[in-house]
Amino acid sequence: MSSRSATIDHVLDALAPLPLTARKMFGEYALYLDGKVVDLVCDDQLYLKPRPGAQSLLPDSPMGAPYPGAKDHLLVTDMLDDPDRVVLALKAIAADLPFPNPRKQKT
Repeated sequence: MSSRSATIDHVLDALAPLPLTARKMFGEYALYLDGKVVDLVCDDQLYLKPRPGAQSLLPDSPMGAPYPGAKDHLLVTDMLDDPDRVVLALKAIAADLPFPNPRKQKT
């Protein structure tokens, strides 16, 4: 099952204080902050990368795999009603992640 675009609109609205962008991948979505993948939306559920900063801010968050074979992520869909903690966790995730390698230009 793939995620609906209405779900992505809701997530982006709830987390509007952040300059998040969404990119569709294999019927699901990856959300980017500062050019880094910080979370996934799979089956209309929001999953955050389990980085130390996010886990310390959301210690009571349930864990789950966003897709078969994936490592467990923080499942935070129910926290979007009060998104302040999720916004802080996303900032912590972005700070924990390295910048992606620049792509080579085609000649």
